Amino acid sequence: MGLIVPITDDGGSKRGVTIAGQTLPEGRYGSRGRAPKRRTYWIVGALALIVGAAITYLAYTNLGNAPIETTRTGFENLPGNSMRMSFDITRDHPERAAVCIVRVRGQDGSEGGRKEVLIPPGGSATTSVTTIIRSTNDPVTADVFGCSYQVPEYLSTTTRPSG
Repeated sequence: MGLIVPITDDGGSKRGVTIAGQTLPEGRYGSRGRAPKRRTYWIVGALALIVGAAITYLAYTNLGNAPIETTRTGFENLPGNSMRMSFDITRDHPERAAVCIVRVRGQDGSEGGRKEVLIPPGGSATTSVTTIIRSTNDPVTADVFGCSYQVPEYLSTTTRPSG
């Protein structure tokens, strides 16, 4: 393998490139290119700031405080594989209806029953709720699986099931 050596004349300008004893024509492999201008650095920096701000906003909206928070306040076994559960719900928009999914678990940790609970609009930001959940096995604990403002139509207070 040969050595790449630039050949210069007396004035210091490049005439060509020598590879393995042969002189290659000037410009055959292109020039090294120009160094980026300062404006390019400013544009890249501004784009990086914009992308960083967008990622920060999305992370804040998706990972920030939950709009609905719950705290289980108690549960009690009832006869017939049922459990009474009480919980407090704190909403950032108490004027909107919400739905919470509550569940009971058996001794082995499996879910034995689940129920959707409608939280009607109005009242204060924190509301206490008590409900009874039926289970397929002997329940040992109850918890709130999650809450949302997206209330299914069949749970809304305006439409009632027919029949």
